[in-house]
Amino acid sequence: MMRRLFLTLAVGAALAAGSAAAQSATTATIAAAKSAGQVGEQGDGFLGLVTGAAPTDVKAAVAEINAGRAGAYHGIAAKTGVSDQAAGEATARQLIEKAAPGSWVKPLGGSWTKK
Repeated sequence: MMRRLFLTLAVGAALAAGSAAAQSATTATIAAAKSAGQVGEQGDGFLGLVTGAAPTDVKAAVAEINAGRAGAYHGIAAKTGVSDQAAGEATARQLIEKAAPGSWVKPLGGSWTKK
């Protein structure tokens, strides 16, 4: 029984490490794409493709990050009593404010602009 517990913990730790490595690669892909002007922050709280076109790895990284954000916004909404959309928009205001100079942002109802 104890051996099974240790094996389960070891497998869980290995999966977590693998997940952290994948997350790190995704973060690096997004950072590079933002620097290249391919990806920016949108007013809805999600990442968007500035030109609508991007390499497959960038599109996959955007989808992965956006899926995580959707889950986070849902959790925030459930805890605070607002809609998922409101949680995303509130977060977007902070993300756009913190966006680095020269990065691309798209406010709600607006178009892509270089900050």
